[in-house]
Amino acid sequence: KCDIKFVCFCVCEFGRGRSIAGTQALIVAMRIAASKIVSARQLLPCGSHFPALLQSLDCPSPSSAGEFLRNGSLISARYASSLPVKAGQYYISKGTGGRSSVSGIIATVFGATGFLGRYVVQQLAKIGSQILVPYRGSEDSPRHLKLMGDLGQIVPMRYNPRDEGTIKGALAKSNVVVNLLGRDYETRNFSFEDVHISIPECLSRLSREHGGIIKYIQVSCLGASPLSPSKLLRTKAQGDTMALLNFPEATILRPAPIVGTEDRLLNRLAMQARKFPFLPLIGGGSAKLQPVHVVDVAAAVIATVRDDGTSMGKIYELGGPDVFTIKELAHLMFDTIREHPRILSIPIGVAKVLASPLTYPRDYIDQLLLDYLVSPDALSFKELGITPLKMQGVAIEHLYAYRTGGPSAGTTMGEQIAGPGF
Repeated sequence: KCDIKFVCFCVCEFGRGRSIAGTQALIVAMRIAASKIVSARQLLPCGSHFPALLQSLDCPSPSSAGEFLRNGSLISARYASSLPVKAGQYYISKGTGGRSSVSGIIATVFGATGFLGRYVVQQLAKIGSQILVPYRGSEDSPRHLKLMGDLGQIVPMRYNPRDEGTIKGALAKSNVVVNLLGRDYETRNFSFEDVHISIPECLSRLSREHGGIIKYIQVSCLGASPLSPSKLLRTKAQGDTMALLNFPEATILRPAPIVGTEDRLLNRLAMQARKFPFLPLIGGGSAKLQPVHVVDVAAAVIATVRDDGTSMGKIYELGGPDVFTIKELAHLMFDTIREHPRILSIPIGVAKVLASPLTYPRDYIDQLLLDYLVSPDALSFKELGITPLKMQGVAIEHLYAYRTGGPSAGTTMGEQIAGPGF
């Protein structure tokens, strides 16, 4: 009689949608029925009569029955996991490692809708990770990211960077946090201090309070220093310091100016070359930099997520294999889009006098006068096992779209505009 009461309770609760029953309760009920304690054929047609039947049989309350379901001997030990549970210590993976596998990584990627974010999401989804994508704009902002993972693996979540409650909601199920938030200009709603200091401080602090976050990765920028003349670089350095104070095991990645299909380096030069009769270069474009491809930076993020902890608490400087001046990059751009070089050098003093939000902000001019080179003793791609791409071929082929007459044409097609004397 007790077994019959329990079977009736399980099936009835499953029908009413109680959380205590769920699929487990139905499985237990069917196991009992299959053992011929009571026939499933006798149980299922009588669904509408189960409440009265339970009352007549003096069935235990849902709470006590739930305890019986959780602790009773009817649940076989062979369904229990034999894996040791150590929350927040390692990932438990399953499968062959593709998009339909389970990597064990549940990552919240702040800034996923930006330039670098789409590449990081794609790399995480490629190995079978679940990715939470907080966004604050239109609901269409993360739409292009949902195609990068298996069904249900990319989860957009609306949040407010000034509301800790929404941030906690985005972090609730995660064991990895990646902060890609950054701005190269200020707006009336978000200053450099807001984006580069306040928000990273909040993210790192809440990640520490969470207790289950294994890794916290923050992407900064090369040249970040509290002594920099650029406000952007000063605030970036302060944000990195706050992240390491709140989360000492955090990994800080400082990439050089990033190149890729959606970049704001080569694309900006190419658009100015097409729009104006000459390309203005402040200070003659003498500043040096090591441009790095966006795919390499995304690979560095994934390497720090998947390593055995060797990257935790460290700062990496990520630069490309070649050093260019801005003028040399401009010539490379002209060569790629098949145009004759048209460069006008603007003196620094004149540029600062003419600085305005409509031309060049003053802080942007300060950034253009600095060198962005990897320090000789810094950790870099080599320690992460990555060989960065050179600035040629695939890395800059997105500039073909700026060729006059189409990607296969160009003003200088058939002419030599490179080599000795160029």
